[in-house]
Amino acid sequence: MKKYSEQELKVLNQQLKGITPAEIVQWVVSNAGKPVVTTNFRPYEAAILHVCSKIDPAIKVIWCDTGYNTPQTYKHAKAVIDRLQLNVKLYTPKQTAAYRDALFGGIPDVNSTQHEEFTKQVKLEPFQRAMKQQQPDVWFTNLRKGQTSFRDSIDILSYSKDGLLKVSPFYHWSDEKLDAYLEEHDLPNEFKYFDPTKVLANRECGLHA
Repeated sequence: MKKYSEQELKVLNQQLKGITPAEIVQWVVSNAGKPVVTTNFRPYEAAILHVCSKIDPAIKVIWCDTGYNTPQTYKHAKAVIDRLQLNVKLYTPKQTAAYRDALFGGIPDVNSTQHEEFTKQVKLEPFQRAMKQQQPDVWFTNLRKGQTSFRDSIDILSYSKDGLLKVSPFYHWSDEKLDAYLEEHDLPNEFKYFDPTKVLANRECGLHA
């Protein structure tokens, strides 16, 4: 995938704002060599998984499972995977939840000195391992404006701290528009989601910021 300058990215983001997520994905996939889409099966993730797999049925779906998802999220994940026939590449922490519970006494408080190591074990290391093994040139995400202050500062196209092109086709979409999209395509949604590394909904987990 071509490396865009800051000015080129600005122009492209303005142009992409006027087309549909499916058209964005189609344009990116036609210019990419090894695209991937990441997911944690949080609310509204079915939308990005649907549009990406519809355009490219073989696209690799990277799921970094922390091991701390709710039963509802695991059931939702299976339903979406089966419904869309996703090509999932599952990555889990090297340490079990029982091991970390013994060492940390459960999930460390966000202000604890242990929280950084916990985040590294359950999210950052599996994600870095996934990216190293899959070697993508494009990374599809479902980041949206209004989720966090950092996400308000990016756009449909942005670059990760490692220089990988991130594409967020639904970046300017509201919950209401996504509700309509899920209903139109008969896709499930699930709100009983928990990220042990974020705690607060408006806090970054470390993958993006």
